[in-house]
Amino acid sequence: MEYILEMRDISKSFSGVNVLDNVSLKLRPGEVHALMGENGAGKSTLMKILMGIYKMDSGTILINGEPVAVTSPKDAISKGISMIHQELNPVLDMEVSENIFIGREILKPGFEKLKIVDKAAMRKETKKLFSGMDIDINPNKITRFLSVAEMQLVEIVKAISLNSRIVIMDEPSSAITEKEVNVLFEQIKRLKEQGVAIIYISHKMDEIFKIADTITVLRDGVLAGYGDSKDMNRDKLISMMVGREIKEVYPKEETEIKDVVLEVENLNRGRKVKNVSFQLHSGEVLGIAGLVGSGRSELVETIFGIYPCTSGKIMIRGQEVTIRHPKHAIEHKIAMITEDRKQTGLNLKTTVKQNISLVSINKLSRAGIIDNKRESEAAENYIKSLNIKTYSAKAPIKSLSGGNQQKVVLAKWLLDEPDIIIFDEPTRGIDVGAKRDIYLLIGKLAKQGKGIIVISSEMPEVMGISDRILVICEGAIAGELKRDEFTQEAIMNYASARGGKRHE
Repeated sequence: MEYILEMRDISKSFSGVNVLDNVSLKLRPGEVHALMGENGAGKSTLMKILMGIYKMDSGTILINGEPVAVTSPKDAISKGISMIHQELNPVLDMEVSENIFIGREILKPGFEKLKIVDKAAMRKETKKLFSGMDIDINPNKITRFLSVAEMQLVEIVKAISLNSRIVIMDEPSSAITEKEVNVLFEQIKRLKEQGVAIIYISHKMDEIFKIADTITVLRDGVLAGYGDSKDMNRDKLISMMVGREIKEVYPKEETEIKDVVLEVENLNRGRKVKNVSFQLHSGEVLGIAGLVGSGRSELVETIFGIYPCTSGKIMIRGQEVTIRHPKHAIEHKIAMITEDRKQTGLNLKTTVKQNISLVSINKLSRAGIIDNKRESEAAENYIKSLNIKTYSAKAPIKSLSGGNQQKVVLAKWLLDEPDIIIFDEPTRGIDVGAKRDIYLLIGKLAKQGKGIIVISSEMPEVMGISDRILVICEGAIAGELKRDEFTQEAIMNYASARGGKRHE
């Protein structure tokens, strides 16, 4: 049989809005098939239909030439299909090993009927899986205390450990380092050799051309193109995805850098943040680079008051301030777009409108009662200005794609009119068109005189949009680079402490 999987003429709509319109996809054994498209193009919806999470309105799924009905994720797994989801959804209060084996727990010999779980056996098997992929995570650790990158690695291991014949990878590299990406690619190579077929969703062009054999492109829920990766190039692929040419990947606004708006002096937080000092100016985009686990997020979390500092000073426009809680940071006109929109950026039980108004609810209220008209007007303004794709301001936030959810997070903070804005991995899991929208927004905010801090694991990104870069290594500033000094080699030298004496 030539194709292990065929999805023919798949259609799906939500609340009368077409998300997929007669989309087809074919997959051969041992093939890496890239599925590309902007956020909201229908990629994740198509894969959720394949996984039995959504029911298609019409169409046919064939596995090894035989029509099948996939009724649930458990049913998909039984049919040899597994998925690494873009939006991580682990059980946070379970151990890592329990998350790896959830739904297929190893039972104690002799106690199978009583369904007594053998935790020691699961930890042992998890350690073996991690060892085979050169991953250093304690299987006993409670998942809540993992970084986003570590959670991503756990999801990757979990999907691969199912021994599926079809593996869907939805943005698997969005939160992991270059070293970990190389480990992932080695595993993909191994799976290919075993005849496993992989559907790979990513917005990172370099990855696609490195590992994909074939590419399918969706645009606005319809098939926009299909072909061998060797017959495509970056410009052609972008044009197919967005329906227009994007000339500048990293548009950089020339801004006037003025007074110091934020100064951090000898900031410490246990072993996470070590004696950090720097200044941020009005109109400046300050990049923060470093390897995952270097302390980048921990530094900005301390500034924002998620975790209080153990010593040091934070000054806003020359005045020392005490920030022991995010509400104190908000009072001092600081905003923070966190790296995990699902866990810390959004209230997933409410609507687009309610998420946009979340930080500014007091401003939109009278005598403690929310002014619905003002709230709706504010939401509609940001839906329009940020081009958020949603059928209504009253739509559940869960119904939006990842990229559009990220725009809602931005809207939530911009409505509060902050002076200092911290972006932690602002374009994680976002397509090339939406990325450019966010870069343009960052430039516009800097031009308005805002002080901007951007953390990014993508070196071309942090170099493309920053005026200056601080490189963090083991919780300390290892180096500082001006725009004319930016190179990937210089950043990596400092990030891995190979750049000589650390900047103090």
